[in-house]
Amino acid sequence: MDEKKSTNENGVDESRYSMETRVIYGKNISKKWDYAHHVTAPLTSSVIFRLDSVERGAEGFSEFANPNFMGEESEPIYIYDRLGEPNKDLLEENLAFIENGETAVCFSTGMGAISAVLGILTKSGDEIISHRTLYGCTFSLLNNWYPKFNIKNTPVDLTDLEAFRDSLSSATRVVYFETPANPSLDIIDIHEIKSIIDEFNEKRPENEKIYIVVDNTFATPYCQRPINFGADFVVHSLTKGIGGFGTDMGGVVIGAKKYRDLLLLFRKDYGAVLATKAAWTILTYGLPTLPLRIAKQISNARSISEFLVSHSKVELVNYPGLPHYKYHPIAQKQMRDFNNNFAPGSLIFFSLKGKSPEEKRNKGKIFMNYAAKNAYTMTLAVSLGHTRTLIEHPASMTHSVIPADKILDYGIDPGGIRIAVGIENVNDLIYDLEKCLKIV
Repeated sequence: MDEKKSTNENGVDESRYSMETRVIYGKNISKKWDYAHHVTAPLTSSVIFRLDSVERGAEGFSEFANPNFMGEESEPIYIYDRLGEPNKDLLEENLAFIENGETAVCFSTGMGAISAVLGILTKSGDEIISHRTLYGCTFSLLNNWYPKFNIKNTPVDLTDLEAFRDSLSSATRVVYFETPANPSLDIIDIHEIKSIIDEFNEKRPENEKIYIVVDNTFATPYCQRPINFGADFVVHSLTKGIGGFGTDMGGVVIGAKKYRDLLLLFRKDYGAVLATKAAWTILTYGLPTLPLRIAKQISNARSISEFLVSHSKVELVNYPGLPHYKYHPIAQKQMRDFNNNFAPGSLIFFSLKGKSPEEKRNKGKIFMNYAAKNAYTMTLAVSLGHTRTLIEHPASMTHSVIPADKILDYGIDPGGIRIAVGIENVNDLIYDLEKCLKIV
């Protein structure tokens, strides 16, 4: 970080402090809003802002989404919440910083963020290559809606680099994936994907370049920062690990500053604006506690994955932190916390033993229904990154948009159970897991 960015106007060199400290203080003094005398940023309560003159209003509209007015030293003219307001601007500064991106634009949901970044990068006739295993709503967006706009989605197993290379075409504009993938926890090697794309981009004009978009929701910036490995854009559902408490929805796109104006215009015109209260809550509670919460969740997930691996009724355990896991070496390379320690995340995907896929699926259903009523520390719910441990059955819940007879084609075990580990005492979690496993 250069001297201008690291030293604030009080002369304090912020770069001398750890990331754990900096996610608490963020941009302690910001031109976006003068709150230097507040310990916590105030919450704005108005969707409109008073203008001193017609000329000031005209200046505000001319500056909005204008690259010439996007410097860090600029003091924005606020007009209307859909264009921008202080809480969102402060949150965006901090999210860009924590992901090592140049800029961030927040949206009302993670899907709003995904729609926005793909919306500014693609047009009719273009192609998106996506990993074959995706979050159910992203799968639906790419396969049910984008064909209506003549935008093709090509699902590929991106862990197979030769298959990926062979899938690239002159129409390819975006390579989109989650790593770890939802729910199977496939790990995609971002650097290797970038290397292959660079070969193709060398021969292409600027308007035909291929971009990498990575959904980093499962890992969070605490565990992984994809831009460091060559991703062009990172998206998050702020509702999950970054928000942390399951109280507010949100999404963000993080990338190069030159795309900020397009993202802002997309947000303005399509209307998926992050609520002020949600921005304030994530800024005040979510980001500052991120290292504490995720570190505890990782510790719990390690212990739970080891317990499940050793259990006689469990057939499969996917967790990046397990040494025998297929993608463990890639995870070790790119899933690192702020202090470069291995940080394999807080999600586990496992399945129970059975003579057939249908038997395994039924056992999983029995397990989860029993847990919903009898487990104190596990909640049957579809989110993740919460302080509470959440379990769900992807094949019939979050990924139900995928036809049952095709679920295996997309790399999802039909009997698989997803655990999003919380911050409870791990002995209590294992006690409840053992209790539930006894009945299947």
